[in-house]
This record gives sequence, structure tokens and C-alpha cells, in this order.
Amino acid sequence: MIQYETDSRKIQPGQTFVAIKGHTVDGHDYIHQAVLNGASRIIAEREVDVDVPVIVVPNTSEYLTKALQEEYSEELKKLTLIGVTGTNGKTTTCYLTYQILKALGVKVAYMGTIGFYFEEEKQELPNTTPEILTIYKLFMDALAKGCTTIVMEVSSHALALKRIAGLEFFVGAFTNLTEDHLDYHKTMENYLQTKLELLDYMNPQGTFLVNIDDPASEKFMAKFSNTKTLGLKKSDYWVKQYSFYPDRTTIEFQVQEHLYEVTTHLTGKFNVYNYLTAVALVCEYGITLKDVMEVTPKIYPPKGRCETYKVKDGFAVVDYAHTPDAVLKVINSYRELAQARIITVIGCGGDRDPLKRPIMGEIATRLSDYVIFTNDNPRTEDPKKIMEDILQGVEKENYEVVLDRHEAILKALDLISKDDIVLLLGKGHEDYQILGHDKIHFDDSEEVKKYIKKCEEN
Repeated sequence: MIQYETDSRKIQPGQTFVAIKGHTVDGHDYIHQAVLNGASRIIAEREVDVDVPVIVVPNTSEYLTKALQEEYSEELKKLTLIGVTGTNGKTTTCYLTYQILKALGVKVAYMGTIGFYFEEEKQELPNTTPEILTIYKLFMDALAKGCTTIVMEVSSHALALKRIAGLEFFVGAFTNLTEDHLDYHKTMENYLQTKLELLDYMNPQGTFLVNIDDPASEKFMAKFSNTKTLGLKKSDYWVKQYSFYPDRTTIEFQVQEHLYEVTTHLTGKFNVYNYLTAVALVCEYGITLKDVMEVTPKIYPPKGRCETYKVKDGFAVVDYAHTPDAVLKVINSYRELAQARIITVIGCGGDRDPLKRPIMGEIATRLSDYVIFTNDNPRTEDPKKIMEDILQGVEKENYEVVLDRHEAILKALDLISKDDIVLLLGKGHEDYQILGHDKIHFDDSEEVKKYIKKCEEN
């Protein structure tokens, strides 16, 4: 068991309580509760009157990071870590990699946006890459239960905040770099430099994979010598051609002069990259391509990533796309497939980068036949203000605004005629909506399933 804890409610007798000053909560306010729950030592940034030893340090977060590294990072080197960074595609790529390895009998775990998965256990996580203490706890626990390999998404926030300090990756990958999180990073250059920090955590003998079709890949290749490439341009894992259908994609790719053809349960050009990145990660990990091909029919996209449903005589697709680039790629992919209309339901999250809102509004209306703008997670922002920002970029009149997401989805599904495709974008796997400070249950996929059931009953 990790001997450190930052949540007074989780303290086990004998543990050290580290009082962290967070954005909304100060751990120093809970020191007495931690002691009551059995803390044997306190790490704090000021003197506290309690009956256990108190060590005062300038920065408790830095102390915890250093302590975890010194005491547990060597033990964690028994795990083979696979890390993926990039703006879009991390979740699908990591989840596909996890599924392939699991199907081949590897004791593997997944950590990322949709949670922490190991064997039959699934845990929700507060962030794509959680706080360092959570990472160390989950990894140590998985190691104790026989886990040998972990596939994890590495977000830019995690890199900037040193959440992966002490970890070492045997295989890594960069998917792409597009505009996102500029409310935090301020500039695209800062964002790129943060992503590049993943290379500082690579095993020198490891392999790093880059999407050669993304210009930022050159920066990764320049910084890390053992880099391999993938993409539509000539590369180590080279996509020669592909064919889309509403519920599958056929891909032909070349590795070391050998051609391979495979059909996946994924669709869209971006998922060609995601699948190929997963294949490359698994191969560089040490699995043969023959074995990967054999288990591919058992591999599916994660919840909320191009999750496709047959609705009446058309389709509904639930996807997490919530950045300009992701929205562009999803709509364009289904545009290629569409035999009829593309109807898009989309919004933008509150208390997040406002610069992308008009861009997403423009992309949605330009590429879709019809758009219903609605709430995403407005959080503490006024939904009407978010909508004003979105509509600033709109130049067409092929849209309406329905702020209630439930009503917006119903309206879109009602509009389905033969071969129409409804895209429900922005929420994906999320089973909640954040309104103000309240988190209410809401799941786009559930809304579609309820609609299908109602149609069948009628």
C-alpha cells in the first residue's frame, strides 16, 4: 500500500497525510480529520497543533511528487508502460492497444479518459491522466495483482503538472497536434513544447511512434532518436488505401515491404490512424503482426467514440469530438460515407477555451446539411453566452438552437429519413452533464437507445 494520502477521508491507520492546497479545497483544513482517521504523520506548509509529527515544507505537492518517485518508481519499473499523447485520438488508440494485448493474453491495464481498466475491474477517473498519487496507487495495486503492462493516455496537463514523474515508457506515440487547451497553454508553441516532454520519460532503448502526416512529428523525431513513423505518406507503418462503410473500414497497409489487409469495426479516416497507431504500438511492444491481425475482429471502439446505432432507416453516431479538428474530421469522415443528409448536434463546454467556439460553429454548419446547436457541459457559464460565441462563426442559416440537450437529440432523431446520419458530438462516453456546479445523469447513447426502443414499441 502507498504510505501517502491527500484525502483525509481515505486515510488508513499509519499513513502519512499530505495537506495539498488545491484550486477549491485546502488540505490543511482537514488535518485534524486525517489524524482522527489514523494518520501517523502530517506533511504541511505551516505548523499545525496535532498529536502526531508534523513536517513543514515549502510546497507539499512537490514534496509528495519527490517522495513517490524516491520510494516507488523503481518498483513501478517492473511494469511495461505504453504512453500516447496528442490532441485527438488518444482514447481510441489506447483502448484499441489495450484490447489487442488483452485478447492476446497479456495482463494489461488501460488508463485514460474513460477510466482505469484491469481485468474485469473498471474505475472512473477525474482526469484523462489523474494526479500522481492516484497513478501510483492504481499502478502499484495492479502490479500486486499480476499486471505486467499499462497503456495510458498522457495529457498535456499531466505533463505540465509533472503527474507522470518517476514513470518510464517503453513504447510511446504522438497522434496529432491541433488547437485545444489554449485557455491553459496560451499558445500552440507552448502546447507543443508540453507534448514533447513525454519524450523525457521514454526509456532510451524504447521506441516512439509519430504520425508523419502531422507537421509537429518532425519536432518529436528531432528530439528522440529511436522514432518510427506511420501515416498515409511513405513510412514504417504505411497506409496504402482504405474503404469506409457506416459500421466498418477496410485498411491495406505496408510494413517492411509486406502488405496486410484488415477490416476493423471502426469508421472514419481518423480511425485509420488510431488503428494503425495501436497496431504499431503493439508490434513495437513485441507482438507479431500475424497475431494482431487474428484478434482484430474482436476489437471495438470505446464507448462514445464513433459509437454507431441503426435508427429507423438511417444511423445515429455518438462521438466525443469536442475540438475544431476532431469535429472537422468526424463530419468529413461521415460526409464521405453519406448517401443522404448529415445532421449534427453539437455545443461547446463552459469555463473552457472560448476561442474554439466560433470555429466549431463554422465547421459544423459548413460541413453538415443541418445543425442543432445545444448545451454541452455549460458548467458555471451562461449557456446563452456560450451560444453567442458559437454563432459568431456561423455564416449559413442551416441551423437552429435548442439549449436542452435531451430535446435537441430527440429533434435530430425525429428528422432521420432514409440513409441520413445524425452525429451527436461533444459528450461521447460521458454519462453526465455539468449544469452550474451540479452534475446530473445524462448519456447521449442512452438517449439514442431509448428512442430506438420507443420506435420499436410504436
